Amino acid sequence: MASAPSPAFPPTEPVSQQTGPLPWRKTFMALDVPNFRIWTVGNLLAMTGGWTQRIAQDWLVLELTGSATAVGITVAMQFAPMLFFGLFGGVIVDRYSKRMLLLVTQALFAVLAFGLAVLTLLGVVEAWHVFAIAFATGLVTVVDNPARQVIVSELVGQRKLRNAISINSSVFQLSGMIGPAIAGVLLLTVGAGPAFVLNGIACLLVMVMLGMLRTGQMTRLTPAPRAKGQLREGLRYAVAKPTILYPVILIAFFSVFGLTMPVILASYAADVFAVGPGGYGLFNSMLAVGALVGALLSTRRTSIRLRTIVIGVGLTGLLQATAGLMPTIALFTASLVAVGLACLLFLTACNSLIQMSSNIAIRGRVMSLYVLVLLGGQAIGGPLMGLIIEQFGAHAGMVISGGVPALAAVVVGAVLARRGQLRLQVRANRFLPSVSIAPRF
Repeated sequence: MASAPSPAFPPTEPVSQQTGPLPWRKTFMALDVPNFRIWTVGNLLAMTGGWTQRIAQDWLVLELTGSATAVGITVAMQFAPMLFFGLFGGVIVDRYSKRMLLLVTQALFAVLAFGLAVLTLLGVVEAWHVFAIAFATGLVTVVDNPARQVIVSELVGQRKLRNAISINSSVFQLSGMIGPAIAGVLLLTVGAGPAFVLNGIACLLVMVMLGMLRTGQMTRLTPAPRAKGQLREGLRYAVAKPTILYPVILIAFFSVFGLTMPVILASYAADVFAVGPGGYGLFNSMLAVGALVGALLSTRRTSIRLRTIVIGVGLTGLLQATAGLMPTIALFTASLVAVGLACLLFLTACNSLIQMSSNIAIRGRVMSLYVLVLLGGQAIGGPLMGLIIEQFGAHAGMVISGGVPALAAVVVGAVLARRGQLRLQVRANRFLPSVSIAPRF
């Protein structure tokens, strides 16, 4: 049995912020906060630049090596630092100003992007260069990502936090639609180098946006004092709360298998449909189109519970596995839209439930655990999926990437049902019985 949370951090249940249907005029209510508007513009620039670089670097490695496994290694190098050091990033975020940390991380991202651009434009870039810069980028992400998550509560406060999280997800997916499209055009016309330059410029602009934030209007959190055992304290707190523990478990499975799309889609573009970098950018953009719709729908949510997470990951896994069975490029591309929509609804629900379930004083450490499994799992899943694809083909890789998370959702649902927290609910209607998962009260 897990130990109880520290007395300094009493159990915090998810905050219910809306009891009825959300009025349409309040769909983006967090944008009423001036600081959050500035942050959202900067976040859009940062995420678009990041997506552009990621797509360009993955395709560059594929061109340099001709190996899906090498693309998987690139993914692993970028996310491995989070796997090994992610929890320490949360401790740092709880101790220091989030705005200051983000200024430092954006400056480092800019240096790395311009460095990769120089190597590429001079024609001397090799695969190991990309691996090394991806690893360095991952080291910076260890601090950048949890700081990016937690600063939102300082910008909008607790009441509008869930809406702000959904808007952040919308921005991420909008950039995920724009970034790959830009990368595809650049790869077809001028190559990968300018894509890296674009990301470097975006990082500099984000630093300007961070400087524009009105610090007097921010809800500044009291930094956690230095003390022994803060890392263990955060882990104990997370393990003791089902609304944090089970979403993290499901995220871990989905991250290792389901979030390996860069490796899978690169193989589909190069080997299955032979559509080149333009097709690779298109596939990623279609995934982001669905995700953007899902992000916008997530702003309408009025409540999130464990059953939302279990159903979400199960449905997303089934859709992703089904996409692997699509015989034509038209059906495959259409299925990516559905996968993107379901995936975003699930991921946004996880993010919201975990943040709203954690005490504000320890939220940096809790979110670093979330980011660790979300990004660190991809360090394992990237090369693993590359090997699966090279052995069994891209179709099998896609089926496995969705099938394993779907199975994990079934197992977690069964565990929760056995513990009395969920039950199957069957209702008879006019034509067919309706089966759903409901809480057991």
